[in-house]
Amino acid sequence: MSVIRKRKISKIENQYVQQREIAGIAESRKRKLLFRRLAVFALFASVISYLMISTFISQSASLENKKAEKEKLEQKLASLEKKQEILDEEIVKLNDDEYIAKLARKEYFLSEKNEIIFNLPKDKKDSQDSPY
Repeated sequence: MSVIRKRKISKIENQYVQQREIAGIAESRKRKLLFRRLAVFALFASVISYLMISTFISQSASLENKKAEKEKLEQKLASLEKKQEILDEEIVKLNDDEYIAKLARKEYFLSEKNEIIFNLPKDKKDSQDSPY
């Protein structure tokens, strides 16, 4: 019973049937063209999406590097501003004659008249441990 029967049916060859066959062929072509267009559009959309996402990721990484560098430079700027403030104070002090005299005595071992300079060693742990 599983034998395939061949039917011998002849087609009707009139104008309506020919128009329906042509319309069916045109419909299948339109459907193929639509799928092709959609495939090409999907391909372009995926390529553009990939490019946009990769650009976004690279820019995000670059931005993070720039933020880290900015933070580092801001810390350096803060330390330099502190140093500038200390140097400005030093300039003010150097305009004072008494400070210059004290500095000269300390750094260059200069003395006033009838003054003797003694050099004492700097404190170390070894000298603190001894009883003398």
